Amino acid sequence: MAETEAGTGGERPAAAGDTRTVPFRGGGFAPSGRAYAGPLLFALLLLAWEVGTRTGIISNLTLPRLSAVLQTLVDLARSGTLWDHLLPSLHRLVVGAALGASAGVAVGVPIALFSLARAGLVPLVAALFPIPKIALLPLFVIWFGIGESSKVALIALGTFTPTVVATYGGVDNVDRALIRMGQSFGLTWWSIVRKIVLPGALPAILSGLRVSLAIAIILLVAAEMLGAEFGVGAYILEAGSLYDLERLFAGVIILSLLGVTVSFLIGRVERLLLDWR
Repeated sequence: MAETEAGTGGERPAAAGDTRTVPFRGGGFAPSGRAYAGPLLFALLLLAWEVGTRTGIISNLTLPRLSAVLQTLVDLARSGTLWDHLLPSLHRLVVGAALGASAGVAVGVPIALFSLARAGLVPLVAALFPIPKIALLPLFVIWFGIGESSKVALIALGTFTPTVVATYGGVDNVDRALIRMGQSFGLTWWSIVRKIVLPGALPAILSGLRVSLAIAIILLVAAEMLGAEFGVGAYILEAGSLYDLERLFAGVIILSLLGVTVSFLIGRVERLLLDWR
């Protein structure tokens, strides 16, 4: 049968030397890198902030000048006050988030793999998850005291529940065909979990960890506003009580930079551990 080629006037035989390049259409929805977009958007917002406050479009009584806020940050760093507040906050965040995330993964995996654990623990997690963790802070102070233990415990609990949900949801969504393939090749139960289930659930776990760490930062500030002498939350509370907008916004910028740093680190971990995707 002669090969034909569709044309505007009908069909004609395709010449032996005719070739047509077909673009590759199987790339999926992999996002392409646009490294400049985020910094550019931040720069535009900061420029609008500075211009708006300098021209009087935005009142300095509601929003201080960006240049004054940045000068406040520089003064805090030079005097050492910044580190007096930032380092305790980082210690509480790292310890509390590490405890909560580790416990969340350790509980989430058995919930997904064992029917008895799922039946017993899913209702408990469902009962704990919607409770505003900030509301439990007075109770934690009664249990653990006004010191570091209550703050770390609150952050750990706030990190724990989202990590549990993300972990057992990620394990549940692992392709069962891959598990059956491993069984057909004679892999042991532990080998299937280690080589198929956990790597397959890792994207969901890391995605849940982003949410958990954002919640941890919110709870960190709330905990430090109650009975902490040093910490970013205590600094913001003091600045707000004095209506010192430059210091107040300097504390907000510190929290924003902390969130951006955490997101960047999670992104680097994803690139390192999910290189196989």
